[in-house]
Amino acid sequence: MLVFNHSRSPHYRVKLLALIWGVVSLLSFFAAVSAMAIGLHGEMTGLFPFKTLRWGVVWDCFITLLFPVLHSLLLSNKGRRCLASLVPGETGRHLVTTTFVIIASLQLIALFLLWSHLGRSEWTPPTTIRPLWELLYLLSWVLLTVAMVKAGLGIQMGLLGWTSVLRGKPPHYPSFPTGGLYTVCRHPVYFAMALVSCTGPVWNIDHAIIALIFTFYCVVGPLLKERRLVKQFGTPFLEYRQRTPFFPTPRSLTRALNRDKWPSLS
Repeated sequence: MLVFNHSRSPHYRVKLLALIWGVVSLLSFFAAVSAMAIGLHGEMTGLFPFKTLRWGVVWDCFITLLFPVLHSLLLSNKGRRCLASLVPGETGRHLVTTTFVIIASLQLIALFLLWSHLGRSEWTPPTTIRPLWELLYLLSWVLLTVAMVKAGLGIQMGLLGWTSVLRGKPPHYPSFPTGGLYTVCRHPVYFAMALVSCTGPVWNIDHAIIALIFTFYCVVGPLLKERRLVKQFGTPFLEYRQRTPFFPTPRSLTRALNRDKWPSLS
């Protein structure tokens, strides 16, 4: 942990710390995305094999569950305070989003690097439909990217924290989006994440574990998020939740194509 006192350190040291945090967050974010894209597309070989299938399954379930559990804990109020304490002073509070991205990215990297390969057999789509399956996997990543952009790349990639410190201003958190993809469903990032985890072309027990746990989290995680959003936005979010489905439906897709964007919550 870096010991840093915002009030006693020269201004350039504050900005230097923010820049270092930013570089680390960006590098870890792209490394995590690469590890996940390659891992879910292939056989999930990993670098941490167990000799017995039983202990391999236990280990893989543990490191997979660790991601959503820690992810949810760090998004809570206590978790945010813990993240802020990693860099003492006001700087730590301003770098919360950046620190969160670093930890989440390192978790994903560890998940795919330390995976214990279990697959004794695997299934891949027939040659005739393999290109379509690959396209579906690619489109899932495109949807995830678009959803993250709409949700705010400043938060999703940790840019908000360290760039705010570089500017010498506290971070300004955007209001919850309700336009674009958010007219189709309330949680497009989680929906796209579930698709990504389920559309890889190589299926074995390794992929099944990842898909099952990640998809389960993509349903439970938004429920926890909505509890925070109700407290934060109150009636406007309750009204948005009433008119917008949890995940996309044929009706919401049709309706989104024929209406104007809803205004953002304030």
